[in-house]
Amino acid sequence: MTVRPAAMARIALALAIAGAAIWLAFNRDRFDLAEVETMVANAGAWAPVGHVVVFAIGTVLFLPGTLFGLAGGALFGPVWGTVLNLAGATLGATAAFLIARHVAADWARRQAGNRLQRLIAGVEAEGWRFVVLTRLVPLVPFNLLNYALGLTRIPVTHYALASLVSMAPGTLAFTWLGYAGREAAGGDATAIRYGLLGLALLAVIAFLPRLVRRLRGGATTPRWIDNRELAGSGGELTVIDVRGPDEFDGPLGHIAGAVNLPLGELPGRLSEINAAKDDTVILVCRTDKRSAAAASLLREAGYRDVMVLRGGMERWNQQGFAIERRVA
Repeated sequence: MTVRPAAMARIALALAIAGAAIWLAFNRDRFDLAEVETMVANAGAWAPVGHVVVFAIGTVLFLPGTLFGLAGGALFGPVWGTVLNLAGATLGATAAFLIARHVAADWARRQAGNRLQRLIAGVEAEGWRFVVLTRLVPLVPFNLLNYALGLTRIPVTHYALASLVSMAPGTLAFTWLGYAGREAAGGDATAIRYGLLGLALLAVIAFLPRLVRRLRGGATTPRWIDNRELAGSGGELTVIDVRGPDEFDGPLGHIAGAVNLPLGELPGRLSEINAAKDDTVILVCRTDKRSAAAASLLREAGYRDVMVLRGGMERWNQQGFAIERRVA
């Protein structure tokens, strides 16, 4: 059985936390928590400010945010530690995002191949929704994701707010674990309950996306393409219009080169799609509802690169792109 990298990372994290807890239990006499608390208290307002700044700089420099999260919980408690950790993580993530955008974005776009360009366009079409998804389901390492998203045209305010909200559950969990570790080192017998609460929250975060997909019956979110990218493809992509024939030649017209395969007839006419299973297929309808349903059908039929035109022919016409109508 093959273990996925994400699962290995979660297992490694759990083992590290468990190991740290055991080590603290046997070595808590070596720590003078009173001295640490005195140092933080003497620093006054600079202590929380310094923690936020160091957290942000560490994020930009690819240092593990988990360490700062645990430290924040240990030094400032579960409430203020969560606030400070979330501020530091959001500030650092936004700084990395802006660095990538203003230093490397234009160069990366010029060097990117067609497939990467389509990926970036799809991310831009999803906007803040993609940010939330990748924060809650960490398929890409946190620090690397900050820079990768900077290569897109997602508005910085949308990125920062989506990151802030979606990082909150994980930040709370790690802060609580840090607080539990501090209490354990101080000899608090109830600290184990704090740790279990933090681990339970991490488990919920890890399995919530899978539960949501199961409750939705396994439905998947379609991949999107915007009008400008499709118009700039030069007709190299396979476009399938799933509206009825009357709509295909109606007032909204159709995109040049599009093949009309109505949604109701699509399952029996898959052989008419002039594209290989690995080729990109673009689906179009009046808005994008029927196209999304058609995308599910094509994926089930084995087509691997299926995209939906966001807004359909209505938005295509609103933005003034060229259309065709069949002459009787």
